[in-house]
Amino acid sequence: MIDQRLLRNDLDSVTAALSRRRRPAVIDDVEHAARLDQRLLAIGRERDEIRARVNALSKEVGGLRRDGRVDEAEALQLESRELGGSEKSLAAEHDEVSAALHDLLLGIPNLPHPDVPDGASDDDNPVVIGPIGLLDEYPEHQRVPHWETAEELGILDNERAAKISGAMFTMQRGAGATLARALCQYGLDLNADAHEEMRVPSLVSTATLTATGQLPKFADDAYAIERDDLWASPTAEAPLTSIYAQEILDDTELPIRLMAYSASYRREAGSAGRDTRGMLRSHEFDKVEMMAYCTPEQAPDLLDDMVARAERAIAELGLPYRVIEICTGDMGQSHHRSYDVEAYAPGADSWLEVSSVSWLGDYQARRAGIRVRRHDDLGKPIKGTEFAHTLNGSALAVPRVWAAIIENFRNDDGSVTIPEVLHPYMRGVTRIDAR
Repeated sequence: MIDQRLLRNDLDSVTAALSRRRRPAVIDDVEHAARLDQRLLAIGRERDEIRARVNALSKEVGGLRRDGRVDEAEALQLESRELGGSEKSLAAEHDEVSAALHDLLLGIPNLPHPDVPDGASDDDNPVVIGPIGLLDEYPEHQRVPHWETAEELGILDNERAAKISGAMFTMQRGAGATLARALCQYGLDLNADAHEEMRVPSLVSTATLTATGQLPKFADDAYAIERDDLWASPTAEAPLTSIYAQEILDDTELPIRLMAYSASYRREAGSAGRDTRGMLRSHEFDKVEMMAYCTPEQAPDLLDDMVARAERAIAELGLPYRVIEICTGDMGQSHHRSYDVEAYAPGADSWLEVSSVSWLGDYQARRAGIRVRRHDDLGKPIKGTEFAHTLNGSALAVPRVWAAIIENFRNDDGSVTIPEVLHPYMRGVTRIDAR
């Protein structure tokens, strides 16, 4: 969440920054939150005044009783009790206003970085790298949608996946399953030089999803296990972000760079009928996620590095790709600055988002209570702490990369050539032929 102090100290800058997101309702929430914050300050002042008066009355009562002026002492005690009741009422109001403010802050998005391009929607996202490897024309055998090729080759069986779990679940089989697994191992190996591999839980708590920003705003897109107050993780970003929740990290340890393979679960609420064929959109999919904790000064270089890693993964697969920067009107709830890597799929004749890399500022760390302790030049701890910055990005998300491979490397005989960088993971399979 954003820093509550900004509401009282720099409200104009907050509203100016968030107005770039082109969502007027957000500004209404910010102004409401500022009013609640002011009320909390007023309640604090009123409580301080009451407590000061009660303390003064207590001293007066003692003096009056010593002087034998009992009636006057009892009158002041009555006033003190009435003030005590007022203080209890203020305490109750404080709790109510504080809870309302907290709920509002959870729904207010992050402030865009000043250099993020302005725009209203994904149509305004500028291309910053590429396109690279895009052909002027594609032969007809590459203009076949991956779901048709996959059915012919017997490597995708969504019909039986639906029988098992329902619509919008996918099931790769044979060389298709091997390809999906190979992509995950490839994504892990490509980033093992800088990121520590983790095996994180697939079920996470409400606090964990709240920390990353999925809750409460995106509850409809998450799978809830209500009996145990757990959720199926929508991405490894969620557990990776909460590994250090409510902890203080030393700046000497930063940056901390992690990665994890996981299955990801999303209900895709409202997506029925849209990109639901083949592998483009499903309720469960595999992904390798990168994560970093750092200081604000380290964040820009880490963002550049993570974007370069996501780009490299697609480039070395030999897929045509481009990198776009996400404009203010298309940014995610938690994002401070974001880039997407997109691969071109000639069969679907569309650019597919295959990786998203984001700098979150201190937005998630503030929600999760992740702080940093600084040290001076002599290594001595500096008094106080500050919130960490976090970044995350898809090192390799299987479904759309899988689809792009099937379409870009389809041969005129209907077979599919496996990219060379995946050969070590394919058990000797270099081409998928019809059964």
